[in-house]
Amino acid sequence: MGVYEELKERGLVAQVTDEEKVRDLLNNRKTVFYIGFDPTADSLHVGHFIPIMVASHLQRAGHTPIMLFGGGTGMVGDPTGKTDMRRMMTEEEIAHNISCFQKQMSRLIDFSEGRAIMANNADWLSNLNYIQFLRDIGVCFSVNRMLAAECYKQRMERGLSFFEMNYMIMQSYDFLELFRRYGCRLELGGNDQWSNILGGVELIRRKENQDAYGLTVSLLTNSEGKKMGKTEKGAVWLDPKKTSPFDFYQYWRNVGDDDVTQCLKLLTFVPMKQIREISALKGQQLNDAKELLAYEVTRQIHGEEEAAKARDATRAIFGKGIPTENMPSTSVSTSDFVNGKIGILDLLVKTRLAPSKAEARRLVAQGCILVNGEKVSGPGEELTPEIFRKSAGDHIVLKKGKKVYHKVILAD
Repeated sequence: MGVYEELKERGLVAQVTDEEKVRDLLNNRKTVFYIGFDPTADSLHVGHFIPIMVASHLQRAGHTPIMLFGGGTGMVGDPTGKTDMRRMMTEEEIAHNISCFQKQMSRLIDFSEGRAIMANNADWLSNLNYIQFLRDIGVCFSVNRMLAAECYKQRMERGLSFFEMNYMIMQSYDFLELFRRYGCRLELGGNDQWSNILGGVELIRRKENQDAYGLTVSLLTNSEGKKMGKTEKGAVWLDPKKTSPFDFYQYWRNVGDDDVTQCLKLLTFVPMKQIREISALKGQQLNDAKELLAYEVTRQIHGEEEAAKARDATRAIFGKGIPTENMPSTSVSTSDFVNGKIGILDLLVKTRLAPSKAEARRLVAQGCILVNGEKVSGPGEELTPEIFRKSAGDHIVLKKGKKVYHKVILAD
């Protein structure tokens, strides 16, 4: 089986510009391909995971990935999927975010010499002569066709700035520049990038009289078609400071029964033969599959040691042992106590188990909060330092719902 067929079997391919030629390119030739990431935050999140996995599959098959960072396009911001214009970032923010992306990607992409290319489109976008760019590149784009693209249509009612309208031309120019510099013939992207990818394919055809191709990857959705990668705390990040390895593991350990097989296909390198066997499992048998999914995804992002810690902690939690060593934690000090007490609502907000006091009150009212295994009596419940000092290590354990645990440590 060629790598293209494996991508198809895993459900990773959404759209492709010319399937027969792309299949030949990936199965029978050594190909340079690229995928771009605008540095809009200081961490990648689960939404970036699938494109990086596709790049990793292709690199393992002998192809050369260009991981393109949008130091230039990030100064504008992609309007795709946004109802309002993105906040303009400073050059310093963009540089910092790119360095964070590079570190996180190195878990899945081999950047050793000759194996992959890191590029930054600021290298060719930042110093363009605007008039010359319009004459050379802008003339190749039809405004009517651009406005018909889905990425722009959904913004027309709210207003689309000329500033943002340049984005498609800039991304298309990236493809042309990478074709000229590295012989890049294939662009990967999310399905929402289809119009921008087509723009680059057409630009290469017009300017170089050469063929280039595009492939979009599937979005990470559950069996109901809803995007995955969000929790009550927000996005599931790849940065351990934003989403701890324990919480990251828990997210995948708790996916729905109907989503386990799909996630194994999309997000791991578990062989398809094994995944097909797993797809026949039902009920309690799926717990082992969920553990495999959580371990493999966590291992890929955070390494063997952190994955093993999260797995062992989770096993003990499900077995009611409740170890606290690797549990997410928050420290409080006596200054957080008022008249020697801290309210449970304040504590839930401080630990980020609830985003607000109103949500904390709702959780308590519904009986979803336990302290050291005991259900909280009401929203007015208060804790004293003595409760923390009853345990070795001066801590309590908060439990939200059935599966979310959090250690609170009295630091002084």
